[in-house]
Amino acid sequence: HGNLRGGRWELVVPRPPLAAMFADGTAPGADVESVWRSARSARCEAKSCQTGKISTAETAVQSHTSRDASVQTDQSKAAVQDFQQEVQVDYTSLLSFLQRVEDAVIKELNRNWKSRAFDGFEVNWTDQNETVLCLHTLSYPEAQDQNLQVTGVSWNATGSVVACSYGRLDGGDWSTEKSYVCTWNLDRRGLNPERPDLVVDVPSSVMCLAFHPSQPSVIAGGLFSGELVVWDTSRTEDSVIWRTGMTDDTHTDPVYQVHWLPDAKHRNHFRLLSVSTDGKILVWREERDGRLVLAEGFAMVAQQVPRSMHLKKFACGEAAIGVTSLSFSHFDPRVFIVGVEGGYSLKCSTAAEMPALHWTGSSVPLRAPAELAFSPHSGLVYSVSCSPFHRNLFLTCGTDGQVHLHSMLQTQPLISLQLSKKYLFCVRWSPVRPLVFAAASGEGNCNKCFCLGDVHLFDFEKSSQKPALSIKQAAAERPVYCLEFNIKQTQLLAAGDAAGTVKVWQLSSDFTEQGPREMNHLEQLASETMD
Repeated sequence: HGNLRGGRWELVVPRPPLAAMFADGTAPGADVESVWRSARSARCEAKSCQTGKISTAETAVQSHTSRDASVQTDQSKAAVQDFQQEVQVDYTSLLSFLQRVEDAVIKELNRNWKSRAFDGFEVNWTDQNETVLCLHTLSYPEAQDQNLQVTGVSWNATGSVVACSYGRLDGGDWSTEKSYVCTWNLDRRGLNPERPDLVVDVPSSVMCLAFHPSQPSVIAGGLFSGELVVWDTSRTEDSVIWRTGMTDDTHTDPVYQVHWLPDAKHRNHFRLLSVSTDGKILVWREERDGRLVLAEGFAMVAQQVPRSMHLKKFACGEAAIGVTSLSFSHFDPRVFIVGVEGGYSLKCSTAAEMPALHWTGSSVPLRAPAELAFSPHSGLVYSVSCSPFHRNLFLTCGTDGQVHLHSMLQTQPLISLQLSKKYLFCVRWSPVRPLVFAAASGEGNCNKCFCLGDVHLFDFEKSSQKPALSIKQAAAERPVYCLEFNIKQTQLLAAGDAAGTVKVWQLSSDFTEQGPREMNHLEQLASETMD
């Protein structure tokens, strides 16, 4: 219906009820198109997230223009022709010159070819060491607590592992005292100098030891009881692989040196040799059951040594001459030098055939090997060492504190050096320097251990009368008993002392680099002194 107001009709719509106004309902969806996007798309204009396109242009580093140029300058054809003309050879004149000097050049070449000026010279690419340094001080505290001494040291076939034997070389009743063999791998990370990589318990004092020449984990030891034992350090359980046991063939005195001897009948095979103060030098072979069996043997008998040797020490009925040390020639595998208790050194041969007198009870016949006796020390000989560079030269040292340089061709020493007031326990030739050797000493009364242990390094190229360098090893007045050069890592020298420590010394280049005329000097030293 409608109402007329002020001349207009108003349409009046009736209101629905209140409930009908808030009834539930669903309206259809609606789409709203973006006018901004359609406009941009129409103009094909690209936009990044933040800003519009950035205008760029390429430019050179310095200038916009560049050109190629040769290393120097381009030669003109005329210059090339001039150069070619300058290098033209007059072959006729050159041939005439070569013919004139041919004889002189060939003469000089032959002279140089025969020269020995650079014999033994090798280029050394290692770093130069100007001083001798102590790299490691190794010890086994349990052995030191027992006041045991280092009686021997040895390097394995790779030169990375050093071993030492513990025992006693001074007085006392220690025949049944427990001792040890210890090894350290110097190349291993986290090396603990007071914790050996391997410790082998031994029921008797170990007097000496030696690693196998080609098997890095095999090591032999000689005991105070006279036995020989061979260990394999790679075995986790029982490391003993061979032993002599106590038989009629076993040494009756302590074993003071062991040596791996090449087997002449089997290539790359070795037998074990031992020396003892009972006067016997024995060669052992291994059996499959773990026994070392006597293969051959020698005996030092007073009545069978050369007559130039006067042994006032021995009574008429006493036959054995105690052997303290041994060294084989590097040039003749049959020849070896032994040191004995009477102060003498003897040249011997494994080819000897004369039976040894007064020896019975051995499973194999013993032979008398002595061929020549050399002028003695005034005390027993502790150590001998054959030169690796000269077939006739060897060194000896003993309780008189002297080192003798000998030639196998004469009985008198070539040189006598007084290095110590008392004892010299060990002497070794350098494996790389023909004129260098090392000696281990202990000053004072060594029976009471009042000694200062030194390692003496001697260089005949610098002096034939005094050491080139003396190193104090033991600060607690203890002697140095043993030392060994490392033939693989030739800058290393290991020395063991009465304090129970092994020190590994790094030698300076002066002691490891061979000079160009060093072999000539060694030959001259051997020949001139003999005249």
